[in-house]
Parts: sequence; C-alpha cells; structure tokens
Amino acid sequence: MLHKTRAIVFKTTDYGESSVIVQLFTEKFGIQSYIINGVKKPRAKITGNMLQPLHLLDVVVYHKNNNSIQRISELKNSPVLLSLPYDVIKSCIAIFLNEVLYKAVKQQGTDESLFGFVFSSIEWLDHQAEGLANLHLLFLIQLTRYLGFYPDTTFAANAEYFDMKNGVFTRYKPDSFSYLSPPHTRNFYNLLECSFENSPQLKLTNDDRRYLLNKLLEYYALHIESFGNIRSQAVLEEVLS
Repeated sequence: MLHKTRAIVFKTTDYGESSVIVQLFTEKFGIQSYIINGVKKPRAKITGNMLQPLHLLDVVVYHKNNNSIQRISELKNSPVLLSLPYDVIKSCIAIFLNEVLYKAVKQQGTDESLFGFVFSSIEWLDHQAEGLANLHLLFLIQLTRYLGFYPDTTFAANAEYFDMKNGVFTRYKPDSFSYLSPPHTRNFYNLLECSFENSPQLKLTNDDRRYLLNKLLEYYALHIESFGNIRSQAVLEEVLS
C-alpha cells in the first residue's frame, strides 16, 4: 500500500553498483530503511544529491510493517534547502547534528513531535543568515525534551551545580564525576532559557562553547546506551572558533 509522508535523510549507504539504502526519519513511520535502485545511473530520477544528510523530503513509499527494508515510489526535496548545502559553517553544523541524531534517535514508531522539531530546526538553520555559534548547543539541549532526559530546572535558581547523572540542578556538589560547576552551571541554564531566535544574544566565549559541548555530549552518553563519540565534533569546533 502506498503512503505519502515527509522525511529527513539520516544516512545513505551504497548497495551494489548503482543502488543505495537510505535511512529516513519519516513523519508517519519513524525511522525506516529504503532501497533505491539506479541512483548512480546518468538519467536517474532520484540522484545522490537529493539524499544528502538532513535534506528534507516528500516521499511516497510502499510500507509493510514486517519489512526491514522498504521501497520508495516517489521522492522530491521539499522544501529545497537554499544555503545549507553550500555554506561551509552550516554544512559542518548539519553534519554534526546528523551524526548526533543518527546515534540518538532509535525508535521505529511514529513520533510527530520529535519529527516536527528536527524538521523545523533544519529549516531555521537553512534560512538563518548569521548568529549560528550557539545553535548546536541549543539543539542538543532541546532535543533532550523528545529523548526523555531534559534537565529538571526546579531548583535551578539557587543551584551551583548541575548533576548530569540525575539530570537535576542542585546546590550541592554531586557524588559522581559527571556534573557542571560555576560558572558553567549558569551558562547551561541560560541555554535552557534560550530559543533559536534569541540564541545569538547569549554571550559565550569559544572556550565556554567547547566546554559545554563536551559536557552535553557526555550527558548524552550517560543517558543513551552505546552513544559513543561524535567524530564530527572536532571539525565543528574548528569551524566555529
């Protein structure tokens, strides 16, 4: 049976001489893998450029609940990304966010709220002309809302520390080694209070950003099994410095 859905490209893997298997995060079915034949042929209707990481799609797919690999009937980029594929800074941010999403988003079922957040974040990144230095940090924090470990800010007003293991702000130094201490606790809380629109107003040094990024990825690793290292982190930090 044919279904129409929006989708986001997560990963593309070569399959045979001219085909690929593409992992899409779909609005209707969650994460699904699709085989697309003939992508590398000269007159292909669906080309590799249409399947770059975090490209936004409208697709018509065949879907069977028990199939590990599905098939695509129609595919188009919608909306077409105007700057993200060609801007070095935006491309590096997208590669980083894509790697995080690929490791963090596991579910096979529908999650329209998570899909909407990721989709709108990519659109915002594509349209934004400046003020991108804090975007990756803000995205990581907001993504935790949908992954189930968004920080508890109940005691944030008087907190000196953020306990990453338990996801809470506290006045007392945690027993574990995974925590934030002043002044980073306040910077972290300020990020929690930000939106994408006002994130350029948050004044952080490059050292602050590097520290918070390391701690946020540590926070992810504490709460997501087999999260591992993010290989694109070093390139992103170099580009944003």
